[in-house]
Amino acid sequence: MINAGTMIASAIFIVPATVAAAVQGSAVMTLVWVIGGVVSLLGALSIAELAAAYPEAGGQYAYLREAYGTIWAFLYGWANFAVINTASIAAIAVGFARYIGFFVPLTELAIRVVAIASIIALTLLNCRGVRLGATTQNVLTTLKIGALAAIIITAFALPGGAPSHFQPLWPAGTPGQWIGPFGIAMVAVLWAYDGWIETTYVGSEIVDPGRNLPRSIIFSTLIVIALYVLASVAYTYVLSPTNMVGSALVASDAARVTMGAVGASFVVIAILISTLGANNGIVLTAARIPYAMARGGMFFRSQGIVHPRFGTPTVALLTQGVIASALTALGTYDQLFTYVVFAQFVFYALSASAVIRLRKTAPALARPYKTWGYPLTPIVFIAFAIWLVYNTMVETPKDSAIGAGLILLGLPGYYYWRRPRPGGR
Repeated sequence: MINAGTMIASAIFIVPATVAAAVQGSAVMTLVWVIGGVVSLLGALSIAELAAAYPEAGGQYAYLREAYGTIWAFLYGWANFAVINTASIAAIAVGFARYIGFFVPLTELAIRVVAIASIIALTLLNCRGVRLGATTQNVLTTLKIGALAAIIITAFALPGGAPSHFQPLWPAGTPGQWIGPFGIAMVAVLWAYDGWIETTYVGSEIVDPGRNLPRSIIFSTLIVIALYVLASVAYTYVLSPTNMVGSALVASDAARVTMGAVGASFVVIAILISTLGANNGIVLTAARIPYAMARGGMFFRSQGIVHPRFGTPTVALLTQGVIASALTALGTYDQLFTYVVFAQFVFYALSASAVIRLRKTAPALARPYKTWGYPLTPIVFIAFAIWLVYNTMVETPKDSAIGAGLILLGLPGYYYWRRPRPGGR
């Protein structure tokens, strides 16, 4: 529920229009979602081995530390703390607030106030214990999966759609001409799929992690692939690729065709549930990264404080909430998803390669789960990640430079915490 709930946010209700604008042709649009899902599954199959072998708080931070040493682990933790997770929380919270405006007109200032209020509420909720946060996640995720399934079913069951809307199937020109736009669409799709790794951040708090972590990662990814591909096809069936391009809220527009104004309202409620559930999943899990860094002496000690009653990293949760609220107030989230995905896939590639490296350097390590299809699975995932990062640098150099710069900003902090201290750490 944490993984699926984090993946299914507002993106599946909006991103299909972005994909339609980038690549023309319903077959290619569907192919983007299929390939994005397969890539995410390959990553999940690879990193699940590390999750089962190192069920520690912080997820990738622990894997990179064991495989490559503290510098790459620190840079990963820093990137997540400074922008990846906090900016994701901010952007999703603003999306939540904007959809509240569907029912109650809100000014731009009011939208930001509502967004920050939702961040504060979810932060305080998760300070009171992982069980309460997980229960909330289970309820919200069940509701959002049901809502998305209803949207898909009604698209085909009710009047409004037509097979002719799938035309054209393929874009004009040669594959070489649309490979660049395909990559841009893929960044948006991978933003929609991102979240399949969330449970690894709370590995130390999961019962029987060797069994449950790989299952949670793989099953949630398969569920979301099926839902996303079907949703994309359903939107196309109702609206056609041309109409999807001009749609600001593609799911709501599709529901308006099949179910009228009531349907549009239903979709907005589904989006509100989705965004709230996704942010709860990120808030719940992401604070475990600075917590793990602090426990290892590589971050502010206060970030490692655990509440004596609730057993949660309250200081890390509150700090995360403050940064996310600041980003929301400043409104610097407009282009975040591009360089969030850019930064994420740098570390995803490193984590997948850590599977191969640790097979050689730590052959005796207990591995309750071993990557299916090894070594081909991680190799294919790494190759795709390299292509994605390269294509993003070519197509959106400014955003790529920002993403790389944010990662490198962590280097001064690394050398500060690595310096010798009188009397030891």
